[in-house]
Amino acid sequence: MDALLESLEPKAIWSYFLELSKIPRGSKQEQAAAKWVLDQAKAMGLDAQQDAIGNVIVRKPATPGREKAPITVLQAHVDMVCEKNEGTQHDFLKDPIRVVRDGEVLRASGTTLGADNGIGVAAAMAVMAAKDIAHGPLEFLITIDEETGLTGAGNLQPGLLKGKYFLNLDSEEEGDLTIGCAGGMDTVATKTMKLVAPAAGTKAYRIKVLGLKGGHSGMEIHQGRGNALRILGQILFRVVPAFDLQVASFTGGNKRNAIPREASATVFLDPAKEPALKAALATLQKEIQDELGAFDPTLALDLSPASEAPAQAFAADDADAVADFLFGMVHGVVAMSPDIPGLVQSSTNLAMIATQGNQVEVCLSHRSSVESAKYAVADRVQAICRLAGFTTKRGDGYPGWKPEPNASLVKVVNGVHTKVFGKAMGIKAIHAGLECGLIGEKYPAMEMVSFGPDMWDVHTPDEHVSIPSVGNFWKLLVAVLEAV
Repeated sequence: MDALLESLEPKAIWSYFLELSKIPRGSKQEQAAAKWVLDQAKAMGLDAQQDAIGNVIVRKPATPGREKAPITVLQAHVDMVCEKNEGTQHDFLKDPIRVVRDGEVLRASGTTLGADNGIGVAAAMAVMAAKDIAHGPLEFLITIDEETGLTGAGNLQPGLLKGKYFLNLDSEEEGDLTIGCAGGMDTVATKTMKLVAPAAGTKAYRIKVLGLKGGHSGMEIHQGRGNALRILGQILFRVVPAFDLQVASFTGGNKRNAIPREASATVFLDPAKEPALKAALATLQKEIQDELGAFDPTLALDLSPASEAPAQAFAADDADAVADFLFGMVHGVVAMSPDIPGLVQSSTNLAMIATQGNQVEVCLSHRSSVESAKYAVADRVQAICRLAGFTTKRGDGYPGWKPEPNASLVKVVNGVHTKVFGKAMGIKAIHAGLECGLIGEKYPAMEMVSFGPDMWDVHTPDEHVSIPSVGNFWKLLVAVLEAV
């Protein structure tokens, strides 16, 4: 890490990011990282506290002469999505992220990098420590558990913050200023399966879908990438009756807000039919790859003996119902915005499936920038679940963030960017969820914007961030703080 830091600028940000990368901080396991932020702030002599849910709040006085400036809040979340490639040896509960430089980007070795939102946290801490930035009074809000429930933002108490302006540091495209986002909610569907004995003479195999890009279910939902769960359903729809397979388990996906990259089913098969099934899967792989095209060019289907043979299989009717459900479930863009060109208005993500005994559980997440449409998508999903014999439970969800393009903060940040970089920012709303929706609901008078550096393939082991873009992000942040 120390040798890597020598090659990176600005060190003000990178030093904190590399230190943070040493601390395990998966969602709901980020307590040590939050404490590290708190301890660092206290060591700087700043007023720092942790609220009841675990968010860290820090206050820094204005520099001399700027005491009457409006209070500005800098906000980022400390947790990260924990994804790794199959075969990568990494324990997210104790191992540091192995950060590597690849030309002009940073990435991790076989895992997610955590630039989402570690870069935002590092930038906030660099501002805490800075002695050479002329700024008004500052508040810093470092939230927990953004990725799996927005828990920190959802439990933030009204009145705790005093800021007029709010800078969310959790965006992923340099030069764009985000001023609105979609709201979202989850549906968990459960089906109780009848169990039967495997047929005599059969052996357990695993059919696996792998090699897909995956990605963020908000930012990349419109890019035509393959969904491993749907592809698994498509395969089983074809091969189960053709090869008299008995399905014993389904698994796939890891995060509700990530498009699933891998999925598998354990099946019982007559070993004499193994070569024919492999040939059928090879044909299916080509067909599905032709459908995906350049959107997702590295799909692979695999058949191999199961490491452990289950004691029982699912009854045929139940297994068919789940396979049909996966194949037929709505996934992807449901509607585009009629008001903002190119913006996805509503979508759903078929995110995860897991088997526990005789229970199959599926998690889906839904987003929309229109509140009624969010519920309409969830209702549609519930209707399909009923047809397949699933019972459903719906989460509370979170609100969207309404764009205010004429707000004074939007004009200030855009003006600063134009002055520093010679061009205006792209003003946009996004389909992904941001904590601004929940926090804005509690602080309706606070003006909000979000910006950040270029990063790609977040929520996947291919996540990488542009080194020069982080430098530009830092320039913009410093200039904004000096202007507000």
